Amino acid sequence: MSAAIKVGVSACLLGEPVRYDGGHKHDPYLTGTLGKFFSFVPVCPEVECGMTTPREAMRLEGDPAAPRLMTRLSRIDKTGQMLAYCSRRLRELEQADLCGFIFKKDSPSSGLFRVKVYGAGGMATKSGSGIFAAAVAGHFPLLPLEEEGRLNDPDIRENFIERVFSYRRWKDFLENGFSLGRLVEFHTAHKLLMMAHSPEIYRSLGALVANGRELDPKTLAARYEELFMKGLALHATVKKQTNVLQHIMGYFKKSLSPAEKEELLALITQYHDRLVPLVVPVTLLRHYVRKYDQKYLQQQAYLAPHPAELMLRNHC
Repeated sequence: MSAAIKVGVSACLLGEPVRYDGGHKHDPYLTGTLGKFFSFVPVCPEVECGMTTPREAMRLEGDPAAPRLMTRLSRIDKTGQMLAYCSRRLRELEQADLCGFIFKKDSPSSGLFRVKVYGAGGMATKSGSGIFAAAVAGHFPLLPLEEEGRLNDPDIRENFIERVFSYRRWKDFLENGFSLGRLVEFHTAHKLLMMAHSPEIYRSLGALVANGRELDPKTLAARYEELFMKGLALHATVKKQTNVLQHIMGYFKKSLSPAEKEELLALITQYHDRLVPLVVPVTLLRHYVRKYDQKYLQQQAYLAPHPAELMLRNHC
């Protein structure tokens, strides 16, 4: 990749003491593992909009679709201050070349999912999003977004990080000059990866590329990007992964010995039955790609969509 992978992150998760109580919520996985591959852009909406540290705790109240940000004790409405900040910060983030964003869960400004919103009777429902997180999601609809707590789920973690790396590859593609011929190459390289996420969207992307001469380049690029990122947002299931593995095996039908075919098929079956993680059959397939010099598969992002050091395919 030709550019750094920049990911926005709630500043408290990096260990910065910006919480309402003057503390932080340092996440060692972000700084110790993802920090080796990502360049983080820290954001703390409360501090950056002019609030002090420490400060009075706040919560969301009213309509979950358009909640108010209220201080808990003094009952001061901070919504306007936060919305003005969001408008300014979003314009700045447009220039940050972000490939993803990791938010602090449950935060009234930065929580992305199931944030508490208090109704008139004082009862809370987990039905809202933090004001800043909602603004980011609305302004950057294709940007991979996640909360740090949900990254503990291996499937969610793999999907998010895979989207981040894929978005960086797409941006690199655009920066190196758009053409229909190069789009065909990009699409071909991501065929198997997209098939693992959504065969339907893969077919839609194929039709879009096949009729690419009918569109101006800017429109074609925008439509492809939208479908590409939406397709990757769908989780790759064991069933879809198994279909892709069997599809790849077909490229070796004239190369593998009977014993090699039997071994590979056995590993694919064991993966399907959740006895071994995805990395096991993929590792053997990558060996055969090198052994038999399979040019087409050498270009497939599916076989190495992210660094092996992240061990994202090591869970069953």
